[in-house]
Amino acid sequence: MEKSDRKAATRFRNFLLDEGFQMAQYSVYYRILSGKDSAQTMEKKILNNLPEYGSINIICVTDKQYENMTVFKGKRRDKPDKKEQLLLF
Repeated sequence: MEKSDRKAATRFRNFLLDEGFQMAQYSVYYRILSGKDSAQTMEKKILNNLPEYGSINIICVTDKQYENMTVFKGKRRDKPDKKEQLLLF
């Protein structure tokens, strides 16, 4: 990877953080949005900030799918907080 590519990736990562995304794991970021319109608006922002050689996958999860997620924290099993919609990539 070229130095300019690394800088572009860092700028994109900072853009995501500035937009309120949180890192779930290395190279996986998520943000909860209020609905499909908000998700589409965010997708446009992401496209406008995508590095030239960037590769991004976006998945939109419905409220019901998000509510059915199981979260493990150590040996404890939790349910996610009720939110409206999750944008994960």
